[in-house]
Amino acid sequence: MMIRALFLMCCLLSGAAVQAAELMIEITQGSDDPTKIAVVPFGATPGLLPPDAVDGIVSADLQRSGLFEAMAVSDMIAQPHEKSQVFFTDWRQQGADYVAVGRMTRDPAGLYRVTYELHDVLRQSQVLQETVNGSEAQLRDIAHYISDKIYEKVTGIKGAFSTKIAYVSTSSDRRSFRLIKADADGERALTILDSNEPILSPTWAPDGKQLAYVSFEDRRPRIWRQVIATGQREALTNFPGLNSAPAWSPDGRRMAMVLSKDGNPEIYVLDLATRQFTRLTNHFAIDTEPTWMPDGRSVIFTSDRGGKPQIYQADATTGALTRLTFEGAYNARARPMPDGSGIVYTHRAEPGGPFHIALQNFKRNTVRILTETIYDESPSIAPNGSMIIYATKRMGKGILAVVSVDANVKYFLPAAAREVREPAWSPYVR
Repeated sequence: MMIRALFLMCCLLSGAAVQAAELMIEITQGSDDPTKIAVVPFGATPGLLPPDAVDGIVSADLQRSGLFEAMAVSDMIAQPHEKSQVFFTDWRQQGADYVAVGRMTRDPAGLYRVTYELHDVLRQSQVLQETVNGSEAQLRDIAHYISDKIYEKVTGIKGAFSTKIAYVSTSSDRRSFRLIKADADGERALTILDSNEPILSPTWAPDGKQLAYVSFEDRRPRIWRQVIATGQREALTNFPGLNSAPAWSPDGRRMAMVLSKDGNPEIYVLDLATRQFTRLTNHFAIDTEPTWMPDGRSVIFTSDRGGKPQIYQADATTGALTRLTFEGAYNARARPMPDGSGIVYTHRAEPGGPFHIALQNFKRNTVRILTETIYDESPSIAPNGSMIIYATKRMGKGILAVVSVDANVKYFLPAAAREVREPAWSPYVR
């Protein structure tokens, strides 16, 4: 692993293509005391068979969060579609905490109208009711939106089911590489980049509309940014040596990156409007893997300037340095919690030991190991701060996995036929 990520680069652009889901979801651990919810199959106009079952997607979303236990449809004693049909006593006897019901119609123009309700069984009250309209192609978006609303109402935390993930998909012979964008559940995979060369460091713009990455076209690494909707892209760097690890600032106006144009890998900041570069670090060691703190005032990065890889923080204006990690033989690829309360990174306790994902809490001054697999790296945090996606290995194959910040919820996202790595969770999509 080491800071070798510096030396892996990428890619050749091709036309984007919509694919079936590359990723499968295997839930391995959930909360010890999940909220029990019944997502009843939504009623529909007779003969209406939508291509995506909204209720099924909602149920799967909530189940995947680990905080909910979704009741099987076969166990439901009734299938109400509106408030007047919900009998709380029956659902309480079945152990349900909440019941979600809904109805779908479609007008002559093909527009779907989805009305859903959420009922609190214990309080015997309706706590959510809304109607959402959309096209057939937007049914999955509607379902994820409903999941977000239910999740937030019950937990008090904004849902992230409507967000996206990006990752790199690799053929087993390592001769084919794809940069993929997909829904957070792995569905609606879209190839952003297809290459015969490795792809590295996908990163999202704050508005969720662009990805930056590194391309090794013409045998020279360059950092590119690409508009997802149109495929339009531009090269941001073309210096001799390393051009790697791009990271957008929270306001989208700057980009931190690693360049070796002056002889050694250092952290630079590019002003995207003026195209001016500012050198942030200056040391003979390797400085790499920058990312911004949420307030945009500082950059955290990996450096072996102390003899082994550790995480440092640099003031974006003055360059003043602070070392953040001290526990363990190896700490790298840090990502900040959305509220700035801590950082998540790849951690190795001792030389030769396994790599895990760790969470360091600044206020409590604690480090908690979140994962148990042996080769965990490249963490990326959901925008609501509840879950972390990362790359790992299982049976010798590269897969993605997700763990909650309290380590109570875990699931794998292996690909059906290819290896996957380099995950990046999107911000909230605007």
